Amino acid sequence: MKTPTQPFIIALEEHYYDAEVAAHFRGGDPGPGIRKRLDDLGELRIREMDEAGIAIQVLSHGAPALQRMNAETAVPLARRANDRLKQTVDAHPDRFAGFAALPTADPQAAADELERTVTQLGFKGAMVHGLTNGVFFDDKRFWPVFERAQALDVPLYMHPAMPHPAVIEAYYKDYVKDFPTILTAGWGFTVETATQGIRLVLSGVFDAYPRLKIILGHLGESLPFSLWRIDDSLSREGNRRIAFRDCFREHFYITTSGNFSTPALLCSMMEMGFDRIMFSVDWPFMENARGTKWMNELPISDEDRTKIQSGNARRLLRM
Repeated sequence: MKTPTQPFIIALEEHYYDAEVAAHFRGGDPGPGIRKRLDDLGELRIREMDEAGIAIQVLSHGAPALQRMNAETAVPLARRANDRLKQTVDAHPDRFAGFAALPTADPQAAADELERTVTQLGFKGAMVHGLTNGVFFDDKRFWPVFERAQALDVPLYMHPAMPHPAVIEAYYKDYVKDFPTILTAGWGFTVETATQGIRLVLSGVFDAYPRLKIILGHLGESLPFSLWRIDDSLSREGNRRIAFRDCFREHFYITTSGNFSTPALLCSMMEMGFDRIMFSVDWPFMENARGTKWMNELPISDEDRTKIQSGNARRLLRM
């Protein structure tokens, strides 16, 4: 736990595995060291938090969570998994908070589960991983989830998952053997999740739900770097009128998860402002100490550092 001289740090994208949910996964073994940490919800996790000076982790299930399951499987499983996460949070209420796993194959059930976990279990929002059985989350069938998130005033965290099989075939198959992480953090995750962010803005969901809040990890999946160019291109003749850059900066928050790049952070700060950026590690896929050391040494003011370390998360998640 933090000492009186340490900053108070909240880490927002910190993963775990629920054994019942993970039993449905096929392939993609993260390796024994990472799997050991994903399965741990006590001593090991807290020790590594303490060593890095992290006060609180907001726990979220690792990808693909429930997004590849059919509704009949996912709906009851979501309830059981979220109830177990609540038990974990209750065991260490000063160290853990939770993001819900949602059974998005049934959007109405997902909206109801979001409400149950927020109002009854005290969760801070929800995390959704990639496409739901091949369908992007901006599809109007999923809008009941956005409607409920706005009504509850909680954010939805859009997290990557493996790209669509057709995309893998067209974009990556020539290099997967030698560079398997090109499908994930190397590039595939970024392309898919940035595309989801763009699609959300273009879909009109923020017109329908003007108080909706979305979180993107990994410093916004490269979108802050591209906001000006996307906005300029979409403002040209032949496009439906949309203020893309303004909409993104009004509705999106980003975290530092798994992207400890000072130049990228400074770009994000200039585009998004300090109030829209929050600290995350992406544990256990990244090391806690690597993230906190980088954050503590950044060439920014103490006031802005405090906002990123915990102030913005406290405000957004009402912690």
